[in-house]
Amino acid sequence: MAGSKFAQRVLDIDISGIRKMFEGAGPNSINLGIGQPDFDTPQHIKQAAINAINEGFTGYTAGPGIPELREALSSKFKTENNFEVSTDEIIVTSGASEALELAIASLVDPGDEVLIADPGFVSYNSLVHLMGGRVTPLPLSDDLTISPESVLENLSPKTKAMIINSPANPTGAVQSKADMKAFAQIADDHDITIISDEVYEHFIYEGEQVSPAQFSDNVITVNAVSKTFSMTGWRLGYVAARKEYTDQMIKVHQYVQACANSIAQKAALAAVTGPMDSVFAMRDEFKARRDMLVEGLNAAGLNCASPKGAFYAFPEIPEGMTSGEVASKMISNGVIVVPGTAFGARGEGHIRLSYASSMDDLRNALDIMKKVL
Repeated sequence: MAGSKFAQRVLDIDISGIRKMFEGAGPNSINLGIGQPDFDTPQHIKQAAINAINEGFTGYTAGPGIPELREALSSKFKTENNFEVSTDEIIVTSGASEALELAIASLVDPGDEVLIADPGFVSYNSLVHLMGGRVTPLPLSDDLTISPESVLENLSPKTKAMIINSPANPTGAVQSKADMKAFAQIADDHDITIISDEVYEHFIYEGEQVSPAQFSDNVITVNAVSKTFSMTGWRLGYVAARKEYTDQMIKVHQYVQACANSIAQKAALAAVTGPMDSVFAMRDEFKARRDMLVEGLNAAGLNCASPKGAFYAFPEIPEGMTSGEVASKMISNGVIVVPGTAFGARGEGHIRLSYASSMDDLRNALDIMKKVL
């Protein structure tokens, strides 16, 4: 008889540290824990969804996604990201979360190793473990980026892939073009695959967004409309790679999802082909919030480098306390933050704050943090 009724691969992972904070807080808390824009989805995007419903576009679609959306995404990659993919090298997914799952499931066998930033986004570790793989954590440089030297030092014969997230969650760090070129060269030289998570591509305040796929074919690019167009609840993402990859990923997609939401696909088409005014307005507002928050954190004695992208701050916490203790104290005083350890062992000594929240909420949170800490 088996020792447990549940699969060990599930028992070995835990609930996301972000979700724990989000779902365990009081109804009147200031939420600096969840990573989603606090802006409404632009009206022209909502109208496209309403039109789709009224026109009866409510059935299954082709597994890879509706052709017109994949055409629009192919054009987007060429004009915005400087690489070319055909429509049959794109799969529309249920958020970037599914895109990441497809990429990792198609690559990782039990015992394979995947290089991941530590600290890095919470899903990466768990998805690798669910596929039976092993995570090789990459320490971050002083500027909180991954260095090519660190990647080379941590390669092994079992390394199958590396995950790059730029701009990064939880640090807001942005990788340089030189680093991306170096990562692409490493992937080519050692026959490994880069999984490039680019969901924060339009929220960069210093530096530039660089897709490693412009330098190498050994790249799976993951993205979504979720952050860019304030559409997190629409659950619409996409993944692009040469056909050798998408031929394998579509197999997993057809069994776990069949196809992405038909109505959300029409909304995404309006988003990708429509005006970017709302995106630029969000970016400008996030930059103003970042500047205010970082200044306030440093004034309160919490050393915080200014993040170059995304909408997260990753300040150091006072000595003598753990990140979990600080997060618990903050939550008990009505401010939701996420302990750095939710993102990896090297996240200890930090907390993550999302500044995708109003200026008033951020100021009130800073006042509470000063009193508590």
